[in-house]
Amino acid sequence: MTETNAGSRLRIAVVIGSVRRPRMADPLAAWLERELSTIDWLDLDMIDLAAVSLPMHELQPGGGGASPIGDALAGADGFVFLVPEYNHSFPAAVKNAIDWHFTEWAYKPVAFVGYGASGGIRAVAQLRMVFPELRAATVRESVLIPMAWEHLDADGRFVPPPGTTQALHTTMGELRTWARALRPVRVPDLAGRR
Repeated sequence: MTETNAGSRLRIAVVIGSVRRPRMADPLAAWLERELSTIDWLDLDMIDLAAVSLPMHELQPGGGGASPIGDALAGADGFVFLVPEYNHSFPAAVKNAIDWHFTEWAYKPVAFVGYGASGGIRAVAQLRMVFPELRAATVRESVLIPMAWEHLDADGRFVPPPGTTQALHTTMGELRTWARALRPVRVPDLAGRR
């Protein structure tokens, strides 16, 4: 289905959750960007937590101060977190980025692409408990990629195993449904209140 009305397009931010170097996130993020760039209803922002400074000691209740990614998060209609599983959980950099922001997440859907030995399932499950506290809604579908490092070609590009690309598009369909449903809640009323 082709979107002809620019107002019906949605801005989706992909948050790359690994800050390690080298990292498996790079070929996965490149694959995500290629796949999501083909979807005609979204405008894509790629936010790499390894490329921004969010000092933990500057955190305050309700979020940090001026954030280098705050405007991009605030302008998004929904999020996709590319999240690895480290030690049966998600990385500290992801929690720090979440805690640095507050209103930016509210009334927006969050989807997950997890990876790790078990596909990142525990990292994703734990993030599903965090986002509702920020008034964000996590979508039911997700993409779980076990042993992603076994699916790189000779040039280091990620070659998705069978079903992975379909899972991504199913997840994005659900993200789209929730982003559209929640859009009226995010629009300030005439008095400027939310």
